[in-house]
Amino acid sequence: MTPNGWAYLVFGVLLVVAIIIDLSLMSRKGRAISIRQALYQTFFWVSLGVLFGVFVWLAVGTVPALEYLSAYFMEWGLSLDNIFVFILIFAFFRIPEKYSNRLLLYGIMLAIVLRIIFITIGVVLIAKFHWILYIFGVILAGTGIRMMIADTESEFKADENFLYRMLRKVFPLTTETEEGKFVIVRNGRRLYTTFFVVFVVLAGTDILFALDSIPAVFAVTQNKMVIYTSNIFAVLGLRSLFFLLKGAVSRFDYLHEGIAIVLIFVGVKMLITYFDIDIHIGVSLGVIILCLAGSVVLSLIKNKKKTNDSSD
Repeated sequence: MTPNGWAYLVFGVLLVVAIIIDLSLMSRKGRAISIRQALYQTFFWVSLGVLFGVFVWLAVGTVPALEYLSAYFMEWGLSLDNIFVFILIFAFFRIPEKYSNRLLLYGIMLAIVLRIIFITIGVVLIAKFHWILYIFGVILAGTGIRMMIADTESEFKADENFLYRMLRKVFPLTTETEEGKFVIVRNGRRLYTTFFVVFVVLAGTDILFALDSIPAVFAVTQNKMVIYTSNIFAVLGLRSLFFLLKGAVSRFDYLHEGIAIVLIFVGVKMLITYFDIDIHIGVSLGVIILCLAGSVVLSLIKNKKKTNDSSD
């Protein structure tokens, strides 16, 4: 078996074992997750993702390991922006905490399937049309610039969401909730609940984010094993991050800018390959970690200063 084959095998085993542990020990149906539990789960998924990177280093080589860690931390960082949107969606539709866990689980499982499909399409297209990488570069750099100059609003506007408006026109909806069901029957009529609406909106939101995050990973590597595993590990940690960050959305003022800089960097990295300029993967890893960690640290410092000023 090839080194990449062993990596796929170990990844599959880790994935199955981790999901069983998560579902049986960490996540119980119909029960809200506390901040402490979310912290443990986040540590569990991040540790698992990093440990797999160590395995890639030992079994496959140094360069694939650096590529994996760069892709994993970039996808993990980009997913934070995704999480904040999820939080706003759940708040708008007033989803009870005891149902949030299961609804997020369904959404994340769907996200994994969709990302596998998108990555496979991307791999095939790039293999046939290498110039698509330059289009990805322009899209990523443009997205990053727009994020830098755009005003961020801390609310979800349902009337401006295409999926929500479409659902209201196509499906008979109800605000009733019955044990977290997607569909209920009233007087012989099938009605679609708020849980169904949120599930579809979450899926649509993740597709939009994937249009940025998946092209971004191709700027780091074209190693299919690295692309698949880094994306899936990053997505698996979304649920615990949701509960960990749910009460702290307003504390990360600079995270949006940090993510924007990462997108601009990977977009430019893609474009300069046209001139045979290649940025070493170690440099890429350093820039990604510095931008994401730096934006979080600066946000915490700013909030601490605000707290001190208000107490004076």
